[in-house]
Amino acid sequence: MRRANKWGKILLSFFLLALLISHGVKAQDDLMALLDQDLAKQPIYTQATFKATRLINGHTIETISKKHLNFWISHRFGAVNSGFIANFFGLDEAKIRLGLEYGITDEWLVGAGRSSIEKTYDFYTKYKVLKQSDKMPLTVTGLAGMGINTMPTGYVMESGAEMRFFSNTERYSYWGQVLIARKMNEKLSLQIMPTLVHYNKVESSAISNNLPALGIGGRFKLTKRFTLSGEYYKAFADQRAYESQTGKAYPYHDAIAFGVDIETGGHVFQLHFTNSRGMIEKHVVGQTTGNWLDGDIYYGFNISRTFSFEKGAKYKDK
Repeated sequence: MRRANKWGKILLSFFLLALLISHGVKAQDDLMALLDQDLAKQPIYTQATFKATRLINGHTIETISKKHLNFWISHRFGAVNSGFIANFFGLDEAKIRLGLEYGITDEWLVGAGRSSIEKTYDFYTKYKVLKQSDKMPLTVTGLAGMGINTMPTGYVMESGAEMRFFSNTERYSYWGQVLIARKMNEKLSLQIMPTLVHYNKVESSAISNNLPALGIGGRFKLTKRFTLSGEYYKAFADQRAYESQTGKAYPYHDAIAFGVDIETGGHVFQLHFTNSRGMIEKHVVGQTTGNWLDGDIYYGFNISRTFSFEKGAKYKDK
């Protein structure tokens, strides 16, 4: 009888142990299922819609990583149609902009630069409001900037008009953009850029101080390192009012640019042709004097180098 009780207790212990194990496995399966559901709820964000924070002349929706610094060198030669003997197809002259931008967070950067055109200092900030993911179809970034013209009063603009300032505030201009982009697939990315530029001082009363515009642009990835890019800004200026008041043709044109990006780790080289010699919104959107139909095409390039101030951080290959 005692031996039977002993084996009964052993069998009961094994039964209880098996029951506990089966409940433990079921509980673990339930926990893993809950974790999988939580992970499924997390959005999967789209990466590298564009190679850099600038498309050609204008900005992209991209920002830079926190504690990273971008150094930009932008260069525009003279017009290709200026001739071989007189100007070596524009290579005898150049306009340049040097710029820096720093990532305060992964979504927010600040930047500043100096252009040789009108000796202009520019300051701007960008913030990524929405990010494309499996739950969000678009990336949206807001941009705000300002420029300060430091030319001596009475200088002649590229349009041929004389510009005189009577106060320092007349030297200021401002711009705002909403950058909206979608990475269609691994090769194609598209962007639209509703834009507003305000000039505190314009060269003629026939030109409005406020200039709305709409930009479109995109890139097509040929290989991991090479990308084709294009950009166009349509400025909604009242050209007829200007022509009726002044009896002259409106001096500015829509900015158009085409180019190729070459990415080499920490550097991005952008080589392009454009009818705009400007490199900030003040000049590109509202003061492009070149006309593609007349052959006013300028060869140019942008070079970007990224530096990290985060210990152990490395440049992320896009």
